[in-house]
Amino acid sequence: MNIFLKEYLTVLKLEKNLSDNTVESYRNDISALLLFMENFKVEDPSEIKYDNLILFFKALKDAGLHSSSAARYYSSIKGFFNYLLANRYIHDNPIEKVPPPKLAKNLPQVLSVSEMEKILSAPATDEKLGLRDKAVLETLYACGLRVSELINLKLSDLFFGEEIIRVLGKGSKERIVPIGSSAINWINEYLAKGRPLLERKIKSQNYVFLNNRGSKLSRMGVWIIVDRYVREAGITKDVHPHTFRHSFATHLLEGGADLRAVQEMLGHADISTTQIYTHIDRDYIKQVHKEFHPRG
Repeated sequence: MNIFLKEYLTVLKLEKNLSDNTVESYRNDISALLLFMENFKVEDPSEIKYDNLILFFKALKDAGLHSSSAARYYSSIKGFFNYLLANRYIHDNPIEKVPPPKLAKNLPQVLSVSEMEKILSAPATDEKLGLRDKAVLETLYACGLRVSELINLKLSDLFFGEEIIRVLGKGSKERIVPIGSSAINWINEYLAKGRPLLERKIKSQNYVFLNNRGSKLSRMGVWIIVDRYVREAGITKDVHPHTFRHSFATHLLEGGADLRAVQEMLGHADISTTQIYTHIDRDYIKQVHKEFHPRG
């Protein structure tokens, strides 16, 4: 069965243009199923039945696997079977009748607008690193970027005249994201007064955000920056770089933004991923009602 898996992973990488990390995740998930099938002496995908899959997902649950991880396994395996069916390697799709794992409703942590303002005001912008940190925080919030997207931004990706930036997202998919005047102002300040002091010709290449050694800022570097200013702002919530992305989306929807527009800005392939923020929005509305309505 590993021959079918190898073929499928090749298609994901070459035709679907998925990243190495994503393809490896598919490999691990599907391999776990194939290994489990050895208990039943199954040697061909066409021999995998509904009952086998039910037992597999029960085994995942019994092992204490989180519902979100079980859902990822389900998605990976479903994609694999859909591929096998489309290419007539199997004639029936056994996963069609298997219900997907129920996800626990764990809404992401979100900062209020006032909390965000406190964090954004924390860096000392009269210092080169403080100026860089201010630009980093402003960009995270203004554009809702993933950390990987932020650290891979290049000078050639900035189109400030049009108030947009070009972002390379998951699976090397390119998208255009609007950027506000505040972020543009602070990035320009950093490019004029901070980055030239950090730049090292060979190391820096064309990257926007640099570390103290002149190299591209790392993922951990962004985490450290966020953690520092969250603490300095006196915010006690569990905040990490992705919290800025969650807050970006939530604040847009609270302000009346269209869900499809937010999906496009976040680079979500499926609008259902974006819809989680409408749940946050509803919770926020209920909280405001409870707090301010005389009979709340």
